[in-house]
Amino acid sequence: MNDRLKIWILAARPKTLAAGVSPVLVASGLAIRDGVFRWQYAAVCLLIAVLFQVASNFANDYFDYKKGIDTPDRVGPKRAVAEGWVSPRQMLVALYVVLAAAFVLGLMLMLVVDWRLLFVGVVVVVFALAYSGGKYPLAYNGLGDVCVLVFYGIVPVVFTYYIQAMAFTVDAFVCGAAVGFASINILVANNYRDYSSDKQANKRTTIVIFGKKFGEYFFLVNGFLAVAMCQYFWSRGLLYAAVLPLLYLILHIIVWSEMVKIGEGSWLIAILGKTARNTLIFSVLLFVGFLLDSL
Repeated sequence: MNDRLKIWILAARPKTLAAGVSPVLVASGLAIRDGVFRWQYAAVCLLIAVLFQVASNFANDYFDYKKGIDTPDRVGPKRAVAEGWVSPRQMLVALYVVLAAAFVLGLMLMLVVDWRLLFVGVVVVVFALAYSGGKYPLAYNGLGDVCVLVFYGIVPVVFTYYIQAMAFTVDAFVCGAAVGFASINILVANNYRDYSSDKQANKRTTIVIFGKKFGEYFFLVNGFLAVAMCQYFWSRGLLYAAVLPLLYLILHIIVWSEMVKIGEGSWLIAILGKTARNTLIFSVLLFVGFLLDSL
């Protein structure tokens, strides 16, 4: 593989892409259960979600470098700009190209489905940039976890379902919250690993604000909240959608135990990948649950 291509693949942070795939997968499972699934729309939503995830990663790479957060001696995975693999300008151009691609796909959906989706796209773009950039970057002021819950859980699930069903439902909102809580742990695993460097750089993540012990319990509780949200489906007569996600807790507790045992250092890099894997597994279990409940 070309070295240049490898650099951009690493900059896209493939391990985090589960956060983009998961909400579309769950929303599509719910759409299948409700008999409104439209694979063409789901496929476009998937592309948009992944592109926005990549854009968010590019923005984080660029703005963390500009703010002095990422340096070559950081504990976590290497960052393209900080390592000098690409220039800040190249990263910024790549960020805008990916955002533009996602926005164009969104415009296509807007023209076919509902023109009001334009406002959703604008809001998502603004928050993708505001997450790490601007005078009050959300990730630097304890709001990163809330952003993940909203923009990697509730918003993509609710609107992926809406684009297929042309309806907003409580079921979709609950699914969005469930996926959001599971996805928050991808960020928590990252911030837990980077606690020392973030604290030194005054990047006020929730773990920097409240401490590493808080981070450990926050990680654990988020996984249980994700599964707890699924128990709502008992009231809807969706047995499998309620029960299958319980299997996720086995992997969740194992990874949490590993994280707490390691505590600090480069060994925590693997926890991020395992957490992203668990988030995807959680979403697959919920998706399969909806499929089985549709039979």
